[in-house]
Amino acid sequence: MQRPILISVGTRPEIIKMAPVHSELRRRGLPVAWVHTGQHREMAQPLYEFFGIAPEHEVTLERRNGQLSHLNALLLEGLSTVFEQVQPRAVLVHGDTTSTLASAQAAFYQGVPIGHVEAGLRTFNHREPFPEEMNRELTARLAHWHFAPTAKAAINLRNEGVRPPGIHTVGNTAVDAALAGTVRVESLLADGHAVLPPELDGLREGLAHRQWRLVTVTAHRRENWGEGIENIARAVADLLDAHPDLAVVWPVHGNPAVSDAVQAALGEKARRLEGRLTLCAPLEYPALLWCLHHSVLALTDSGGIQEEGAALSCPVLVLRNTTERPELIDAGAGVIVGTDRQRIVQTVSHLLRDATALQRMRDAVNPFGNGTTAQQIADVLQHDLGI
Repeated sequence: MQRPILISVGTRPEIIKMAPVHSELRRRGLPVAWVHTGQHREMAQPLYEFFGIAPEHEVTLERRNGQLSHLNALLLEGLSTVFEQVQPRAVLVHGDTTSTLASAQAAFYQGVPIGHVEAGLRTFNHREPFPEEMNRELTARLAHWHFAPTAKAAINLRNEGVRPPGIHTVGNTAVDAALAGTVRVESLLADGHAVLPPELDGLREGLAHRQWRLVTVTAHRRENWGEGIENIARAVADLLDAHPDLAVVWPVHGNPAVSDAVQAALGEKARRLEGRLTLCAPLEYPALLWCLHHSVLALTDSGGIQEEGAALSCPVLVLRNTTERPELIDAGAGVIVGTDRQRIVQTVSHLLRDATALQRMRDAVNPFGNGTTAQQIADVLQHDLGI
C-alpha cells in the first residue's frame, strides 16, 4: 500500500475547508487518508456524512482542563503516535487552530513535509484573534508548501522570509465547499429531504410568504466575550424594532460566555416576534449555507463566514476590529463594524434602505477564488510528490 497524503484536522471549519481537497485527491486516485484530531466530535459526524468522508484515524482527547497548553500537549502526543503508524508522505493542515499547529509540529519532528492550506493570513496583532494569529505564523515556519488564498496572503509570507517556490496562490477551499454545498442543499430540499432543522420552519414560511428580509448573525470570538457580545445582541434588538420586515437567525455558540449574554438580551424578544428572531443551536453546515444563500447580509466575527458570504454573494459585516481577510473589505464585499452598537445599527440600516449600495456589495468580485482551489492544490502535490 502506498504511503498516503494525510489530512490532519479536527474542528468544524477545518473539516469543511479540507473536504474539497480530500475529494479531489480521491477523484484522482491518489493515496489519501484523514485523521480527526478530536475537538469538534459531535459536530463533525454530520459533516463527514454530508461530504462522504470516513476518517481512517482519530485522536481521542481526554481533556482535564481548558488550557491551550494542555490541549496542544495532548494533540502533539496523539498525532505523533498516528503519524508514526501511518508514515505519511505529506501532511496537510489547515488555517490557524491548535490542531493546525500541533499537526505541523508532529510532522516536522518526524521529517514529513507539511502543506499549509489557507496560509499567509495576518492581522499583525498577536492578540486578535488569539491564539489563531500566532498559530498561523508558527505553522508558516514549519511548512514546505504554502497554499495562499490571495495575492496579499502570498505577499505576507514573502515579507516573513518564505521563499517564493514554496508559495502557491490558489484561492480558498471555502469557496469550493460553499459553491458545491449550496447546490447539493437546494437539490436535497427539492427532493424532500429534511436538510434544515425544525427551528427554521417558521423562518422559511416568513421568507416565502411574508417577504421578510433575512440577516444571519454569528458571534463567538474570545475577544468579543462580555461587552462585545452584549453590544451585538442589543444592536440586533434595535434593528428588529426599526425594520418590521427584518428577520434574524442567530445560531448561538454553546459557550456560556456567549449564550448567556445573547439569551439575556434577546430571549424574551425571540418569544414575542413569531419567527422573526430565531435563536438556535449552532447549525449544521448545510443549514448554514442555506441561511447565507437566502440572507441579504451577514453579521459575523467568523473568518469562514467572511469567505462563504463572498462565495454566495452575501455582504458581510465583520464584528471585529481587524480581519485577517482584508481582501473582503478591499473588494467591497464586506465592511468592518466592530462591536459598537450604534455603528452596527447605522450600517445595517443604511444597507437595508439603500438597495443600490447593498447590490453593489452583492455584485463585488469574490477575492477568494472561483471554486478551483482544491484542483490547484492537488496539481502541486501530484507534481512535487511524483504520484
